[in-house]
Amino acid sequence: MFTARTAFANLSRVSRQSSRCFAAKAGQAEVVLVGCGAPNRGMGWYHAVQMLEGRCPSASLDYVIEPWFLGPGGEGPGGPEFKEWAAESTAKYGTTFLSTSITDLPSPKQPRVALISGRTADNPRLLTECIKADCKCIYLEKPGAPTVAELQGMKDEAEEAGIEVLMGYNKNVCKYVRKTREFAETVPDSHVTFVSNNAYENTPESLGECFERNAEGMLKNMAIHELALLASFYDVSVENIESVTADKEFSSMQTLVGPSGKEFTDFDKIKFTIKTKTGKEVTVAADRCGGTDSYATVTDASGEEVFRYYMPDDEDKVNVKELQETYPTAMPYFFTQDPDYVTVKERVAKHTVSGDEAEGVATIGVAVETLRVAEYLTPTLMEQLK
Repeated sequence: MFTARTAFANLSRVSRQSSRCFAAKAGQAEVVLVGCGAPNRGMGWYHAVQMLEGRCPSASLDYVIEPWFLGPGGEGPGGPEFKEWAAESTAKYGTTFLSTSITDLPSPKQPRVALISGRTADNPRLLTECIKADCKCIYLEKPGAPTVAELQGMKDEAEEAGIEVLMGYNKNVCKYVRKTREFAETVPDSHVTFVSNNAYENTPESLGECFERNAEGMLKNMAIHELALLASFYDVSVENIESVTADKEFSSMQTLVGPSGKEFTDFDKIKFTIKTKTGKEVTVAADRCGGTDSYATVTDASGEEVFRYYMPDDEDKVNVKELQETYPTAMPYFFTQDPDYVTVKERVAKHTVSGDEAEGVATIGVAVETLRVAEYLTPTLMEQLK
């Protein structure tokens, strides 16, 4: 049975027996996590764990804003466990947990970063609140907003206020992406395929829950990281797409009932190839039930695969195994992408404090284009699979 203690087991793994100060020091960003989610399941929770462990030295997690589990959801599923974990974290690290708004915080003594990791639908409101709360930089989890119009409005609002918004597209800094792109450059007429997998059970109940919890759809959620790669490195934009072709043999679309009793239609797996008007071609495959590993391949002009690189690679699998033992009930994808989550947060925090370039970290401008591509592709691919 889950308890908060299983979520915070073996606290000595990194720097957990810490003499951490109760507030950001000089050279650190004061981080406010806005939206944490349940221990072992919420992406915000895993962000918190990494910062509390001291793995992002430029980031001090001083505040966590969690209105649901410290409010109406406190006695429901996950509520007692969250409150137990929050109490342990406060005692060990001095982080303050609040159920209200970031606007209720005192003025920051060090440059403030808000890490927004709540429900996508809440992000426009949360960004406005973060701007009012003297944030120097905002780290926004993907996809940023439910629609292009809302995300563009957030971009405009932040620019008018002079606030920088950077995105949690961690695959932009992944080792397997870098190595694949570098190898492809050495192969004439090469073709790259990015493959993303999750480890949901292939049952109507499991996928129905997934479809409802990620109601924005696979291309705006799970596969949005790959679309960000396409927008960042392959000149993919709505205006530059010449064609998109679904692999019908691989792909699958279902209408399933979620926990609420409502029906949701989405891809449980999708594979497609995009050709651009500027002559580039790239393939993406995503499978909700494909396992825990993601990877990329390079094929040569004859279509023969000449390169494949996994995430995690053999080196990172050691870290994955250790994390699995420490957090046995946590979401498996946290562990395969663990180093990249650390990299993005550290680069954002260091950039906020020192002005150093946040190398490889996507901007909200990239996110707007990525979301535009997702909104274009979703109905196009659904039509092809009917």
